[in-house]
Amino acid sequence: MKTNAKPIRVHILEKEYLIACPDEEREALFASAEFLTDKMKEIRDSGKIVGADRIAVMAALNMAHELLGQKTVKDDYQINISQRIRALQDKIDVALNQGNQLEL
Repeated sequence: MKTNAKPIRVHILEKEYLIACPDEEREALFASAEFLTDKMKEIRDSGKIVGADRIAVMAALNMAHELLGQKTVKDDYQINISQRIRALQDKIDVALNQGNQLEL
């Protein structure tokens, strides 16, 4: 089922933006805008970066870095789980083969 996106006003670092958004994603959009505003304020308040464009780019880079770090952790976890599942499957195969040999 396709929903129609409606224009929603959000505020990011004291600027207003009109963004098309489906009704079911409104709350997520507001939360994302608030999160981005908080990150941008942290950078602005540090006093090291001047200009909204530069602040936005730094916030985006910081969030991308955090996201990629989480992806790496997730990938490592999935690899670990896959290895453990394979090891358990091998043990089950060995146990089943030993059981089959006893029946002969």
